[in-house]
Amino acid sequence: MMSNQVCKVMKKFLLRLLSLLVIFVLAWLWVLINPQPAFAQINTINYSNGNLQNRDFSNADLAGVTFVAAEMREANFQGANLTNAILTKGVLLNANLENANLAGALVDSATMDGANLKNAIFTEATMIRSRFFDAEITGADFTDALIDRYQVSLMCDRADGINPVTGVATRDSLGCR
Repeated sequence: MMSNQVCKVMKKFLLRLLSLLVIFVLAWLWVLINPQPAFAQINTINYSNGNLQNRDFSNADLAGVTFVAAEMREANFQGANLTNAILTKGVLLNANLENANLAGALVDSATMDGANLKNAIFTEATMIRSRFFDAEITGADFTDALIDRYQVSLMCDRADGINPVTGVATRDSLGCR
């Protein structure tokens, strides 16, 4: 009687052990077969709160880079790729962003007074509470960008040109009348 009961207990133990072994093998195979997830934030460059005054970023690939509250007075971003970059609360007084691509960028609460935005691309950028007093916007494309109405009305007074990359007129991209 005892040996029959011992056999049943041994069978249950072996079935559980086999089940655990199968689960372990399947998990191990999943790790080997499944591609590793991309952790974009791990490798993202972060210039937040940095002093980047007069820094030269011309023609640099800065897609997705973070510049939160950075001091970027007179910085040179001419021809730079800043798609999906974060420039929240950035100070870009007299900065050069000519021919820069800021498509999808987050440029809210930024100060761009006197900046050169000639032929820059701001399509689908978020630019709420940002200032553009005396900024050069000839040829800039603001299609589908979120900009305060007051700033748009000020920019419409000096909007001119057609963006050489997108072919969109600055006045049309701002919705000027």
